[in-house]
Formats: sequence, C-alpha cells, structure tokens
Amino acid sequence: MRTIAVINQKGGVAKTTTAVNLAAGLSRMDKKVLLVDLDPQGNIDTSLRVNAEYDVFDALTGKIEIQQCIVNVAKNLDILTSKDTLLNAEYYLANEGKLQLKSMLERLNGFDFVIVDCPPSIGMLSQNVLAYCKEAVIPVSTDYLGLDALRKMTNFIEDIKDNYGNDIKISKIVPTLFDKRSNICKNILATIQNEYPE
Repeated sequence: MRTIAVINQKGGVAKTTTAVNLAAGLSRMDKKVLLVDLDPQGNIDTSLRVNAEYDVFDALTGKIEIQQCIVNVAKNLDILTSKDTLLNAEYYLANEGKLQLKSMLERLNGFDFVIVDCPPSIGMLSQNVLAYCKEAVIPVSTDYLGLDALRKMTNFIEDIKDNYGNDIKISKIVPTLFDKRSNICKNILATIQNEYPE
C-alpha cells in the first residue's frame, strides 16, 4: 500500500485539487484508493458532495471506528472526510498523545493507495501524516512565496525523518498556478527545476 501526503504549509497552492485529481486518476486505473481529508475546511467533502455522517475527528476521539467513517463515492474511490471539528485536533493530539492520528491511520488496510490532503500548516496533524506516509507530493505555486514555502517544506520533511524515524521521500513537486505570460512564473518554475531536478 502506497501512502502519499499532499502537503505544503502554504495555503492556496492547489493541494486539495491535486489530491482529488490524483485519487480520481488512480481509481480510474483500477487502483483501490482512499482519499483522506485532514484540512478542517473540509473542501473534499464539499467538492465531492459526500456529506458524510462521521469524519476523521470522530474516529480520532474514539466516537466510532475509522473504518465506519469511510464513504464510497465511486468505483475504487473511498473518502475519509473532515469538517471544522478537526480544528480541535491539534489540542487533542497535544493532550492525548501526539502520534495518535498516525496510529489510527496505520489501522487502514485494503487499499492500493492512501492519499492524504494535509492542512496548510506544520502542526500536529501534518506531523502525524508525515510520520505515517512514505511519500510526499508538494504542490507549489509558481511565485516567490511559493518557492520560499517549498524550501521550508523540504527542510521540514527532513526534520520529520530525523525526529520520527520515518524514511519518507518527496516523490513529486507539482508546480501550480502557472501563467505562461508572467516572467515571474517562468523564472520561479526554472528555479524549481534547477533546485529540484530529480
């Protein structure tokens, strides 16, 4: 089972769009996919009109088993949603056990891919995901602040590897919000390609 975090501490870089399309594309290739929404805004639930009865926070707090929170939305595509109650998760994890979310995610099975849409922060939720996942996909807007966030994110992932002993690798950097008419976009894209050629 491949576990992939779609992550960037900067908001508005198309993380959710990337996660949803990656999950949908893989499911259409006959891969069984679970898409996990860990953004308290709950945009995956809204985008796909899931309207799930239970969400990640319900499972995290022991209200219900994680498997009962999973909703099937299409052939080979299941969703584990979130909503604004997830705003309480940082406090909950700090008090109940900082890697409790990681432990909960490790109980998932039966999927070819688990793709996690992370919140735009490097708090406890993101740390749990990076301690769980083996791969990271980083969407990055092609502007100066996007490049700065990418550099910080790659350093943060290295710190997670050291602190949690998880050999997570960055499998893809996905340039987003590119405008071919903009010299800034062109220059930032060239810089990204130069700094991260692999």
